[in-house]
Amino acid sequence: MSQRRILFIAQHRPNRSPSQRFRFEQYLEHLRSSGYEYEFSYLIDEAADKVLYTKGRYEAKARILADSFKRRQDDAVWVNQFDIVFVQREAFMTRNIIFERKFSKSPAKFIFDFDDSIWLHNVSEANRSLKFLKGANKTARIIPLADHVIAGNQYLADYALRFNDKVSIIPTTIDTEAYRPISQTEERNVITIGWSGSITTIQHFNLAVSVLQRIKDVYGDRIAIKVIGDAEYRNPALGIEGQGWNANTEIEDLCEMDIGIMPLPDDEWVKGKCGLKGLQYMALEIPTIMSPVGVNTEIIQDGENGFLAAHEDEWFEKLSKLIDDPALRVRLGKAGRKTVENQYSVKANLQHYMELFDRVLA
Repeated sequence: MSQRRILFIAQHRPNRSPSQRFRFEQYLEHLRSSGYEYEFSYLIDEAADKVLYTKGRYEAKARILADSFKRRQDDAVWVNQFDIVFVQREAFMTRNIIFERKFSKSPAKFIFDFDDSIWLHNVSEANRSLKFLKGANKTARIIPLADHVIAGNQYLADYALRFNDKVSIIPTTIDTEAYRPISQTEERNVITIGWSGSITTIQHFNLAVSVLQRIKDVYGDRIAIKVIGDAEYRNPALGIEGQGWNANTEIEDLCEMDIGIMPLPDDEWVKGKCGLKGLQYMALEIPTIMSPVGVNTEIIQDGENGFLAAHEDEWFEKLSKLIDDPALRVRLGKAGRKTVENQYSVKANLQHYMELFDRVLA
């Protein structure tokens, strides 16, 4: 039997977007070794990335949109050479779904994957004035076109089932072969509480600032606070100078944390999130505290493989426990790693992808 071919359609270059990295990019070489060939078509290279996430520069952004449209026109022709076209979140960055329509009419089976509440308006600050180009109902128009939909959690699946009865849940996953804890050669005198995110999610970290100030008031120089993902972030009172995300040092940077935090608001956008930050911490045996929102309550069994904290006093209590008890940090860290290995790892979910692709093609 000839090899089956998959065309992956996404917005960003490889190893750039967390959604792409942890939804399908980790599986690409596994697919190849399992008898699938693939091609990866993306729109936004490094140069375009710098333009699109800068305020203004409308002429340059218009050129990027025009070039991206041409690229997708080529994909709409090229797709006929593939057995599956796999669209992650959207084929094009505006409200237009012309390409999803073309893919749905091609000989290839059309799989649509999403991992956030992307039917809600969520525009970066740099492109606030271009919000009119987006369409809040775009996702609801794409889902019915798909031969199969992959959702990152039950909340997203419930939304997709309103428009298509062929829906599977595959969680956002971690490659536990790459994400391995780094052993510490000596005990640290300072406990580092860390948060990892981006310039678009730094507002979630700010939810923890008041409790971190209380912790700093009690523990003083015994603790440090680390922010990864927003190099411009500053909080002198907490001694924070934000650090940019770096693909080459990501794991080493995360492993400088002794405690990982994931504070979140309880809103409709967050209910669609798939717990990625927490899963990254847990895979590296970093004891983790999350807000009990959405899928986080499925990932964490409070006190067994991490902590859930619903309000400031709970955050203070559980942070204090972890700061004061090294054995508790080790126990929760190892239990968290085991949870990721068993339920949220590439190894645990690879077969789900294989079976889903085979079923769609059958």
